[in-house]
Amino acid sequence: MMTIHLICVGKLKERFYQEACAEYAKRLSAYCKLQIVELPEERLPKDPSPAQIQAALAREAAAIRGKLPPSASLVALCVEGRMRSSEELAGLLRTWTQNSAKHLVFLIGGSHGLDEGLKAEAWVKLSMSPMTFPHHLARVMLLEQVYRAFKINEGSDYHK
Repeated sequence: MMTIHLICVGKLKERFYQEACAEYAKRLSAYCKLQIVELPEERLPKDPSPAQIQAALAREAAAIRGKLPPSASLVALCVEGRMRSSEELAGLLRTWTQNSAKHLVFLIGGSHGLDEGLKAEAWVKLSMSPMTFPHHLARVMLLEQVYRAFKINEGSDYHK
């Protein structure tokens, strides 16, 4: 069974996000092993300089790299990523499964995104939308879309 890792910068504080994530984690347990890792977001001053932001992103990237399993396939959620339909995501998931991928890792950055080096290492850069969402909501949306992808691949009527 494939293991899907979700590494997120920032902790879910709102109960409604926690409950939604828990629901999709429960649903996904029939299809994969899901591991969610939350890492703290680096503290920055109120009006940080670009250099301060880059330094914080580099420290977050180091923490993320410390949690990556060996030979992981990385998917970075980022604004410059490619938007994909649910069917396209299902196709990517099918490809990873057929290639005997052991560890698929989705990365969600904090309020300043992800380090450029991490994005460069990603097998796929994925954008959820050209709109801006809280990164906590992006976590719920991603879990739902991964669940939907598994349901599409099994031929379920969940995806209408």
